Amino acid sequence: VGSGSAVSLSRQVQGTGGSSAVSKCSAAARGYIQDRFLRLLAGRRRRRAPLIHRGYYVRARAVDHCVQDFLLKTQSLPRTQILSLGAGFDSLYFRLKDMGLLHHTVVYEVDFPNVACQKATLIKGIKELSALVGDTGGEGLGAIAFSGEDYKLLGVDLSELSELERILEEAGLNNEIPTLFIAEVVLTYMENTRSDALVQWAAEHFPQGCFLLYEQVHPEDPFGHVMQQHFSQLNTALHSLALYPDCEAQQRRFLRKGWTECSVMDMNEFFTCCIPEDEQQRVQTLEPFDEYEEWHLKCSHYFVLAASKGMEPPWTPLLPSVTVPRHAGPVGMAGSVPAAVCARLSGVPGLRRYGHRSVLIKPNVILTTGGFGEEDGQHCRMRNFHVLSKQAGCWEAGCVTQNIPDKRWGERLYHTVSCLSDTLALVVGGRTSPSSAGLGMLWLKFPKTCNASGPDNVAVELVSVQPAAEAAVLRWRHSTTEMTFKGEQFLFVYGGRSALEPVLGDWYFLRAPELSCTAIAVEGPVPERRHSHSACSWEGGVLIAGGLGAAEQPLGSVFLLRELEHGFQWQTVETHPPLVPRYSHTAHVHEGKLLLVGGVWFHASSVPGVTVIDLMTGLCLDYVINVEHLEWPLMLHNHSSIFLPDEKELLVIGGGGNCFSFGTHLNPEPVSLSLSSILISR
Repeated sequence: VGSGSAVSLSRQVQGTGGSSAVSKCSAAARGYIQDRFLRLLAGRRRRRAPLIHRGYYVRARAVDHCVQDFLLKTQSLPRTQILSLGAGFDSLYFRLKDMGLLHHTVVYEVDFPNVACQKATLIKGIKELSALVGDTGGEGLGAIAFSGEDYKLLGVDLSELSELERILEEAGLNNEIPTLFIAEVVLTYMENTRSDALVQWAAEHFPQGCFLLYEQVHPEDPFGHVMQQHFSQLNTALHSLALYPDCEAQQRRFLRKGWTECSVMDMNEFFTCCIPEDEQQRVQTLEPFDEYEEWHLKCSHYFVLAASKGMEPPWTPLLPSVTVPRHAGPVGMAGSVPAAVCARLSGVPGLRRYGHRSVLIKPNVILTTGGFGEEDGQHCRMRNFHVLSKQAGCWEAGCVTQNIPDKRWGERLYHTVSCLSDTLALVVGGRTSPSSAGLGMLWLKFPKTCNASGPDNVAVELVSVQPAAEAAVLRWRHSTTEMTFKGEQFLFVYGGRSALEPVLGDWYFLRAPELSCTAIAVEGPVPERRHSHSACSWEGGVLIAGGLGAAEQPLGSVFLLRELEHGFQWQTVETHPPLVPRYSHTAHVHEGKLLLVGGVWFHASSVPGVTVIDLMTGLCLDYVINVEHLEWPLMLHNHSSIFLPDEKELLVIGGGGNCFSFGTHLNPEPVSLSLSSILISR
């Protein structure tokens, strides 16, 4: 690398550190982390989104958890030291000092010379910081930007290992005492030969060493592609991912480079297993929040690793405080389902969206409503309705003839649409923002002959509804399913969430078409509360599968609400092997088989494809989606899907979301999944 481009690259990497400090500062301002020093070090202040706050909270929590465990386990020793690699404007030293945890520990921080210089200047200029650290006057000597009694700030490029070693020795680092190395999203920006050399050097030169690593994994799934693209655009490519794409590869790396103990967790597992339940609940209620899919995907793409050698007893900070059922090993796939872009639908505006609903309003006519997406090059809540219709074997797209600037529509996301006849569909619930009350009901009316002359000729009229029970409809991420009782048509509204309740477990029977709330007896084991589940009509009853439960944990249960003579009964559908817990999927029933499409699960080794559950035998088979013919990542959450039984074809419309700080990904065009090979008629 030429020196000019090396300087440019170091500036880009430094930029990520500055952005990270601002995000941590914003999270602290909202009460996620207690840290009064961040605002002094971060410089500029900017409020970030709740999703960013959660992401930086779990990162800070993981680092603190491991650092404090190291200090606790070594508190009886006369001297220890911490070496923070690529520390940037981090406040770790000041927090530990303020908490009285550094009685016999010296903290060394290393970063690029200009970053170390800037930080040294900040510390000297802010009384609150300089008073804590003291000053022995050793700074300004070559690479030592600041020197206090128990704090040394060094300016050196980490990739120059011999120079790093020389300067650390000059600053007083002692190889013979227990040392904790911290690398928080640092090594991945270095060439792998250099980062590997650093990992090995630390193991070889420190007989009692511990190493804490936090960075990214899983580059090849859809979220991973978006993540990689983001860092490449910043000119800060993530080098580690090519050689160490998952947690197991990172663990093998450390064991091969001389470390004797090594444990690793992705951040979903860390949040669930290492953070006490009351603290989880505190964080989950700090701000209105409704980006669960992106939160869990972000957590499955970052890990924390703790390695050690020569420590007695061994350093094992990543021991779960609670035991949760884990799906060990990869999900076994029974086969694959081919995905293809639908002809003539590329580049159609209005179909790039998520949190929307699509419904078959007539044979070969699909109406898509609501959600968040892209219109006129802008990301926004979607007001316009869109229609797909099949003409001469090909799907064509068009807008509804009368666009709907109707205030009653309310730009809603996460609603339901149920088609009750060939001229009538019912919209239930949905939301604008997660802090607002849910939206009510609307009828959508359309003429009988709307598929006669192509997709641009569909008129939809909105008609307000006064529901009998407001509580039944002021919700989102719920399900509304057609069912029958004693020969009459009903709608079954179940679960979801509201502005007041993060997860609901209640249900309502609405008699169609007058939508009066009807009390019908229900017996059997009541399913646990959930939202973002799937619900399908089957044999007059309702099949509920998956969802996100009360503790923001995906569920793997399947229930059937079955008609009895006097009412209904909840029955558990046993699946074998057990269904991998998931949510934000879609579902359809075909010839006694329940099809689950996409969704989010905590199982980071693969993404959900199509799962087929035989409702007679309980046999549960997972199929991977073959995306080799797609030129973009297919994100199968927050999508909608339509099943066409004659063709054994699934049409997936929209899907995607706001991928943490990496940008919004919207599936650019509808995709057809051919299920003919996995649905053999009986």
